[in-house]
Amino acid sequence: MPYQHILIAVDLTDECHPVVQRALAVAASSGARASLVHIIEPMAMAFGGDVPMDLSLLQQQQFDQARERLESFTAQYPQLSSDQRHLVYGQPRQEIHRLVSEQGCDLIVVGSHGRHGLALLLGSTANDVLHGAPCDVLAVRLKKHA
Repeated sequence: MPYQHILIAVDLTDECHPVVQRALAVAASSGARASLVHIIEPMAMAFGGDVPMDLSLLQQQQFDQARERLESFTAQYPQLSSDQRHLVYGQPRQEIHRLVSEQGCDLIVVGSHGRHGLALLLGSTANDVLHGAPCDVLAVRLKKHA
């Protein structure tokens, strides 16, 4: 059965373009709609949640910078209209799964570095998203930078 709605989860780095390209190819071949999401982890999570200062101004700057990066990143994908681009705060796994349920997506496409051993045990975003995903997950292998 062909996919109907594909969610592409990226971190907006240049190495993620193959992830978007693969997802858009799958969407085109199955006539599916594609949406893209970038998750911004709140600064408090990065500091272990115990920060003795107000981070709201820094978080707003972080969000504004991410919005600019999202616009720049998606400029070469005119098939992803503004209502198909999502920028949200939170823990990547939870936010991706929430968006999948809200949007009725039936495939998540993420990038994977294909780590093994200890790095795999510690987990990656792709591995984290896979566990508990309410739909299929396609992990596109990312090339290592030279």
